[in-house]
Amino acid sequence: MTRHTLVMASFLLETHVMGAGPTGCMVALALAQQNQRVVLFDPQAFDALTSRSRAYAITHSSRRLMQRLGVWDELRKDLVAFEQLDLRDLAAGHQVLFVSDDLAEKNRGHHGIGWILDHRPLMTALLQRLQESALVRLHLGGGAAPIPSPDSLVIAADGPSSPTRESWGIRCWQHRYRQGCLTAKVVLRGVQANQACELFRPEGPLAVLPLGNEHFQVVWSAPMQRCQDRSALPPSEFLDQLAGILPQGIDPDLLLDQPKAFPQQWMLARRLSRGRGVLVGEAGHRCHPVGGQGLNLCWRDVDVLVKSVQKGGTAKRIAARYGRQRWIDLILVGTATDLLVRCFSNRIGLLIVFRRIALQLLKQSRGLRQLSLRAMTDGPLQIGQALPD
Repeated sequence: MTRHTLVMASFLLETHVMGAGPTGCMVALALAQQNQRVVLFDPQAFDALTSRSRAYAITHSSRRLMQRLGVWDELRKDLVAFEQLDLRDLAAGHQVLFVSDDLAEKNRGHHGIGWILDHRPLMTALLQRLQESALVRLHLGGGAAPIPSPDSLVIAADGPSSPTRESWGIRCWQHRYRQGCLTAKVVLRGVQANQACELFRPEGPLAVLPLGNEHFQVVWSAPMQRCQDRSALPPSEFLDQLAGILPQGIDPDLLLDQPKAFPQQWMLARRLSRGRGVLVGEAGHRCHPVGGQGLNLCWRDVDVLVKSVQKGGTAKRIAARYGRQRWIDLILVGTATDLLVRCFSNRIGLLIVFRRIALQLLKQSRGLRQLSLRAMTDGPLQIGQALPD
């Protein structure tokens, strides 16, 4: 047992995690691996927690966390790598292709700019690992949440409408976008199996993410009413509309699930800790899905919180330390995604000229592509820092 573990054991009798989504499960697993006893509560049962039809973009910052926690190899068969990122601005008429050689040197040997991971295998693996841990008590599927002891660290990971955050009286800055988001899984022809695409269009960005076997996740941003209308279309009409906006040569063949529409918002809690409680994941922040930063930003919360726990101290001290350290990353990523969607979903002539110049510079300069990918795959705070092996 390390010195840090001894310090934790003397102050943190138990950590309570409220919410067993991907971030709540990840923080519970990370703390259990620090020999911390964890209580994980969620009103949803195992089947409900694993059954969502969606996929996540996984960056290198998340890859490193998954490797440290021992779940990377377990999920390797379910991770679909993309070695190219095709970025297109249809209004400006420019295209930039990012390739693996644009990555930081220590990331190049992992065979992907990023990965796409489906929700079900991720959640199944995390929950099974937690069920097997002698340090974790799971309370899933109803009943009252266990009451934490006065010395416990309490972690709110219960989503953007977090009842825990509300009970602590923490208010949020937030902005609801005019755009909504529609997600669907489809079979596509004409897209390389190792390529992800991000298309910037006047009504909003469209991401095409590989799932393997010619299956792709489409993340389609548009005005909210339009998203809702499209989600209710018969499959053939939905595919016709999708075909009408995809680049020439990419054709949808089959709709694999029921499209789902949901609103988009930028949100940041006005504080990330209160007393012995902390906010992680979407309980504390949300950003636009452009660039696939959402889950990776949430999992960097986990990384920072675990490091704060390792430094020791009371639950209040750990919470306060975490709250101070997370601000810059959250503000930078939230601001960057907000500016991206505002700039690239705009038809103002001067902005289109600016985008043409910016994309041309990005296309011509490997250094700019490397800088952009470093911010996207490792987080903006890692720019200029030595990456771990």
